[in-house]
Amino acid sequence: MIKKLLTTAVVAVGVAGGAYAQEAKTIGVSIPAADHGWTAGVVYHAERVAGLIKAEYPDANVIVKTSPDPASQANAIQDLAVQGLDALVILPTDPDPLVNAIKQVKDKGTFVTIVDRAPSVNDDSVRDLYVAGNNPALGEVAGEYIKANTPDAKVVVIRGLPIPIDQQRQDGFDKGIEGSNIEVLDRQYGNWNRDDAFKVMQDFLTKYNQIDVVWCQDDDMAVGVLQAIEQSGRTDIKYVIGGAGSKDMIKRVMDGDKMIPVDVLYPPAMVGTAMQLTAAALYSQVPVAGTYTLDATLVTPENAENYYFPDSPF
Repeated sequence: MIKKLLTTAVVAVGVAGGAYAQEAKTIGVSIPAADHGWTAGVVYHAERVAGLIKAEYPDANVIVKTSPDPASQANAIQDLAVQGLDALVILPTDPDPLVNAIKQVKDKGTFVTIVDRAPSVNDDSVRDLYVAGNNPALGEVAGEYIKANTPDAKVVVIRGLPIPIDQQRQDGFDKGIEGSNIEVLDRQYGNWNRDDAFKVMQDFLTKYNQIDVVWCQDDDMAVGVLQAIEQSGRTDIKYVIGGAGSKDMIKRVMDGDKMIPVDVLYPPAMVGTAMQLTAAALYSQVPVAGTYTLDATLVTPENAENYYFPDSPF
């Protein structure tokens, strides 16, 4: 159903764009700076889709701004608002500190789309549209795979950042392993950063004599985890599960790498979906308000080729 709605909205953009002269609109896009692979993918797709929207609507003004932290992003939102926004598409660095800045824009009648990281108050007081991957399912799919393939595993978990979507993923994982004999030895934050995950994994390897599986939520962190395992010389770890669908991890799945047997999708291209739907709302008056959740697909050797994009930065 979701896919049909997305397709309808995007097609409607094209139909309306080709049939009528359009009033100029300004869409501001506020996203995190490319501090790791996933956010590099977000920046790439935001800039790519900005070009597509401008090509479809020559009078459209799409402004993409990147910010390294909440304070900088709040300033970026204010800078965008001064330019007279018709819509704001925002993927928050950390959502709750930005609620007031987003509300100020929304209160001016601006169409607001929040992507991926929702604030604790995620309702029509702060946004018109919410587009995200399925965070609970990202964890649950990984947990169910471990439960089905290594039901007695000793598992270590490397979490992301202490923000709501991390907790959603963790809750989903715990649900996925229910009813098994899986023992979770430890959970630590790796900040969705390969260097931090490398250090956390080194600590785990020092503390625990046996580790069967590592779940680390994120493909960037999986790179650091694999480096730590390789340097340690340990052979007890059976496999690692990350998430997001980076081209490097998808290629490992395609090639039958035993350490990366599967991956779970959480595509950075969702920011492009959000931008296209926002353009549809502005130009075609397509009813897109609400919540759009993308699938957390389990990537296996059988379907990995469908998700492999070698030209992507992530």
